[in-house]
This record gives sequence, C-alpha cells and structure tokens, in this order.
Amino acid sequence: MTTELVLGGARSGKSSYAESLALAGGKEVVYIATATAGDDEMAERIERHRKDRPNNWLVVEEPLALAEAIKQHSLPNNCLLVDCLTLWLTNCLFNKDHAIEWQQHKDDLLSALEQAPGDVILVSNEVGQGIVPIGEMSRRFVDESGWLHQSIAKQVERVTFVTAGIPQYLKGT
Repeated sequence: MTTELVLGGARSGKSSYAESLALAGGKEVVYIATATAGDDEMAERIERHRKDRPNNWLVVEEPLALAEAIKQHSLPNNCLLVDCLTLWLTNCLFNKDHAIEWQQHKDDLLSALEQAPGDVILVSNEVGQGIVPIGEMSRRFVDESGWLHQSIAKQVERVTFVTAGIPQYLKGT
C-alpha cells in the first residue's frame, strides 16, 4: 500500500500525472471526484475531466464525506485517486448546512488515509506560494490548505510537486 500526495498549481499537469500513476499501478482504479458544478465554467471543467478519464474507472462523486468514501472504497487490490483536496476543502469551508466542522473533516481524512488498505493518490492545488490574499476567508483557505498538505505529507510515503507537467519528487522515490 502506498499513499502519494501530488501537488501543483492550476494547469500544472498534476491531475494528468496522478492519472498516469494510477494507470501504471495496474490495479482497479476508483476515482473520487470532489468537484461540484457551481457555475457553467466549472461544469465544463468537470465534463472535460470525465471525457479524459478511462471508461473502466469507477467514479465516486463525493464533495464532502471524503473520509467515508475512502473507507468504503479502499481495498488491498485497488487504487483510489482523489481529485482534488482543495476543491474538497472549499466545499467543507463554505457548506454552512454541514454539521461537522472543518477540523473534524480533516481529522477523519487523516485517519482514513492511515487505515486505507489500498493505494491512494491525492491531488491538490498548492496555493501558498503567492502573496497573502485580501479577505479573511481567502486567508483561511490558504492557511487551511497549507496545514492540510503538511499533515498529509507527514504521513504519506511520497509527495510529488508537478510544474509544467514535470514531476519533482519531494518525498520518497
């Protein structure tokens, strides 16, 4: 069992890299999509991703209960591909109707990753390399994203940063 965090900026090639990893592993792939179509442009992005994925992958759309999806679908002989953590973070932070607080979501995710019997590839946007954003919620998002990435990086075997489609290995080989 291996768990890898794949980080990169927007349009860096991180999703394509993660998908190639999942294919190369030779295991059954379960793709956990966290995106929600809040507008037409996002709906087009989601549709483009759907068309790019292999048809034989099981797709689970889960915008909030990510830890539960990992617990339910991770098996010793499969690979979960989660795309993406920053969209999931957005869903958690901005969903006022959801009873569980962000810290509980994060703790549940870290626990689920630790217990997952199969391979897990996590895709996320690195947003902490720019200036400090204006606005409390924007700053919180950047902070929580950075802390989430740090927590995951501590417990996973591999961390890869993708820039211009080129993977740079930060942890593991």
